[in-house]
Amino acid sequence: MGPLVPDLLSNEFSYVVALVMGVGFGFALEQAGFSSTRKLVGLFYGYDFTVLKVFFTAGVTAMIGILLLGHLGLLNLEYIFVNPFFVRSALVGGLIMGAGFIIGGFCPGTSVCAAAIGKVDAMAFIGGSVLGIFLFMEGFTWLEDFYKADSRGAVLINEALGLSRAQWALVLTLVALAAFAAVSWIQHRVTAAPNELLAFSRRRVLTAVAVPIGVVLLVMLTPSRDEYVMARLEQRAASGECQPSIIDADKLAYELINNYFAYNIIDVRSRAEYEAFHIATAINIPLEDLDQLEYRPLFRQRLKANVFYGNDFETTKRACLLARFHGDDQGLALRESAAEFQQLFFAPEPLPLEPTRQQLTVRVFREEAARKMEEIQAAVSVRAQPIEKKVRVVQGGCS
Repeated sequence: MGPLVPDLLSNEFSYVVALVMGVGFGFALEQAGFSSTRKLVGLFYGYDFTVLKVFFTAGVTAMIGILLLGHLGLLNLEYIFVNPFFVRSALVGGLIMGAGFIIGGFCPGTSVCAAAIGKVDAMAFIGGSVLGIFLFMEGFTWLEDFYKADSRGAVLINEALGLSRAQWALVLTLVALAAFAAVSWIQHRVTAAPNELLAFSRRRVLTAVAVPIGVVLLVMLTPSRDEYVMARLEQRAASGECQPSIIDADKLAYELINNYFAYNIIDVRSRAEYEAFHIATAINIPLEDLDQLEYRPLFRQRLKANVFYGNDFETTKRACLLARFHGDDQGLALRESAAEFQQLFFAPEPLPLEPTRQQLTVRVFREEAARKMEEIQAAVSVRAQPIEKKVRVVQGGCS
């Protein structure tokens, strides 16, 4: 069990919440009959498909819920940890897990549930699990090469099939509904008991089918919150209703060498482009990450003015308007691109043979500004980038 809400709950209190959730989960398992080996292994013999229905329902519900929260901008799907896929160990582990399930009649979670109500066979199952874990740990040095063989990294089925998250959710929802109908028919044929689906009214069945499909179609056919926000901002910008405040390269350079501490320079390009060149004191927040929750305090603070720049003015404008939507009333958009700024100050074109007084003045200013910006960047090179949210690996459950 990992931290539930790392920024709000301490690790210690997370354990308390986890304990309460665990007790509740165990109670629900026992009340559903999952402490009975007959109900658990009924899946393999065709007389009871409760396990398949529960796990399919839980999986589809969680999948649709996560998809909807991400669509509404309430959950960043990029922070969800995906276990790496090791082909050989997954196949062998699946065979061992399946054989253990059939022979022992439990999975790790349900064995603890059954042991809690005093079932001796569940206690024996847990003892065997602990012994297997101990032997695996002790022999890992010999098994490591096999265990890590054929590593495919974090594999997502929808990406492997070339489908979007919403399309895959629709496919899996339809598969689940078809599976419910099929196993109800199989159970009826094996046990001669009435078909469970026929026990429900047509209205309830149609509701159970329409709700998950409707939510997935809603996600597929409507713009996400981020897309809606950007469309509204661009529409307002195109109409002239909402235009960002603009600062040019020379003005920004002057402010940096005299008042750099009064500005947050925000580079909205990719990390690689930022590493290749960035304006002095700049921090890197790629445009696609700018809408994330952790950056909202940066936009709402009033101590410094935020200056955005990117590969072109349109990208910079989008970043500035997006920040304004989240409360940045003082945000500025750099008129020039990062490449143009670099050329003006660090790779200027040669002066004409007979430069004017203005051209000489501008050249002297830019050369002096470039030197001072390099000094400032060296002095603040230890300045922290925005805090990156590290992936919290949450382990546990019945898997």
